[in-house]
Amino acid sequence: MSEGTGGNGTGSSQGGGAPGFARRFLALAGGYWLGRTRVTVWALTVALVVLTIGQVSIPVLINLWSERLFDALEQRSMDRFLTMIGVVGLIIAYNIVIVVLHLRVKRRLQMGWRDWLTRKLLEDWLRRGRHHQIAYMPGEHDNPDGRIAEDIRITAEMAIDLGHSLTYCVLLLISFTNILWMLSGTLSVTLMGTELSVPGHLLFVALLYAAMGTTIAMLIGQPLVNAVNRRQGYEADFRFALARIRENGQTIALLHGESAERGHLSGLFAGVVRGWDRQTRALSHMMVFSASYSVLSAAFPILVAAPRYIAGTITLGVLMQTAQAFQQTVGALSWPIDNLPRVAEWRASVERVLNLHEALLRLDRDVCDVADGHIQVERSDEHSSLTFRGVAIEEPNGVEVVHPFDLEVKPGDRVLIVGDATATIRLFRAVAGVWPWGRGRITLPAHTRVFFMPERPYLPHVSLRAVLGYPGPASSVEDAQAVDALVRVGLPDLVGRLDDVDHWDGMLSVPERQRLGFARLLIRRPDWIFLEDATDSLDPPAEEELLTLMETELPHATLLTIGHHAGLVAHHGRKLVLERTNGAVTLREQMPEDAEATGPLPIAESAA
Repeated sequence: MSEGTGGNGTGSSQGGGAPGFARRFLALAGGYWLGRTRVTVWALTVALVVLTIGQVSIPVLINLWSERLFDALEQRSMDRFLTMIGVVGLIIAYNIVIVVLHLRVKRRLQMGWRDWLTRKLLEDWLRRGRHHQIAYMPGEHDNPDGRIAEDIRITAEMAIDLGHSLTYCVLLLISFTNILWMLSGTLSVTLMGTELSVPGHLLFVALLYAAMGTTIAMLIGQPLVNAVNRRQGYEADFRFALARIRENGQTIALLHGESAERGHLSGLFAGVVRGWDRQTRALSHMMVFSASYSVLSAAFPILVAAPRYIAGTITLGVLMQTAQAFQQTVGALSWPIDNLPRVAEWRASVERVLNLHEALLRLDRDVCDVADGHIQVERSDEHSSLTFRGVAIEEPNGVEVVHPFDLEVKPGDRVLIVGDATATIRLFRAVAGVWPWGRGRITLPAHTRVFFMPERPYLPHVSLRAVLGYPGPASSVEDAQAVDALVRVGLPDLVGRLDDVDHWDGMLSVPERQRLGFARLLIRRPDWIFLEDATDSLDPPAEEELLTLMETELPHATLLTIGHHAGLVAHHGRKLVLERTNGAVTLREQMPEDAEATGPLPIAESAA
């Protein structure tokens, strides 16, 4: 997959059926109950279960209260009626306490789980260039930002919501199964001249009624699961495209690309609309059944128990208590019907999180943790030079970008690298340890400071002082140090804004951003410097000024530069050329007399 692109994002299951899905989910998220805060987490979990039991006791109390209330009404007893008013007030107060405590405990557990899971995914994603490398891996793990921000939220919040509601329904079922059994009495049925006694017949009726409803709902609801998966993928693609426009707003504005972007977004949003319509059709079919089932569930228990009341074998209170017990039992058994859309949404989000997590694991297993078959980058006390031994650079699909080569760059060398664009950039990525595809060994001297300056420096949305010190803390940059660096690279207008927070990427021009990169260089004062087209937006006098400044301030630093400007040649003592011949790229060192004869070799367009 190319960087920044993705499939439909539907997050198809890789684990097969429910057992495989549950195993994958627990392997990812179950560690929350086994980590450093497990005592607190288990205490919250137990408290949530206890409070759920308290919630279940409310409908049981209401059921018992209903029997006594309707009996009091049937007997026209004002004293008992007033007593029931007082009792219901106590039940209300008890319910308020249980509900509030349950809400607080549940939300703390939800946020704690989301926080743990977010930190886990961020640690795996933002580690040793994984966020860059995974863009080149095949599979359904596009839009990792949306998966981490939104799908983890749904995963954690809905898992606890659904787990609580399922536990509540199970406990409710246990409680009202016993009540309904006792209220049913014994039904006498004559079959072929033989009288049979059927105890708890209403319970069996409730079980049969709920089983039929659940079966029908599952059959009708399956298209809903697929529709939810598809819609979430469309939504993710649309969000990602909006984020890309926000990140590249200046370039789009300069190219007047708004019309093209509107067309692209309209096409993506049309997918969102299709996903919405498909989900609406599936929900409509589900609602036809749900609407009928809910109304029938309210009337059916009274119709079933009414003959016993008409016959005078039970009181009005028992009739109402029986109807409520029947409704609660059926309601508990109807959990799949009531929660199928939410389960579908939750599972789709879990699959998206799992796909990202499993892609990162695959990256570690197949690319980064394999000793043979990939480029090994290491630090060594035994070497003072940067050495390449048998290094061949490949694309993730195995296509060779650069033929194997050996090279040594000694301390203090200043090396200009020109030639094939793809090969030069991949070479720098390999040295940085974020391009493992290939083979061979790269050794850097230990205990030396290395600084990579890309073509467009990354400027986070923080204070200018923090930008200058990135990725270190803002406190590491002193006022005098920052002022001197800004003035010397030609950005005196920014001196008074050290502690301002701004969108520096959008506020500064590309040449100013490249100057700011050199200010960072002066502050960091590294031993090894890697410049990747870091002066391509500067005019020749500005480029000469900054390169001379770097030589003056860091005379002993080793410099490797990717670039094609003629002005770069005078500042480098060695020149490496990556030449593409017959579809293959080879590295050779161009001697000084060759450089004088041929001049600087421009970077060729890559055919890779």
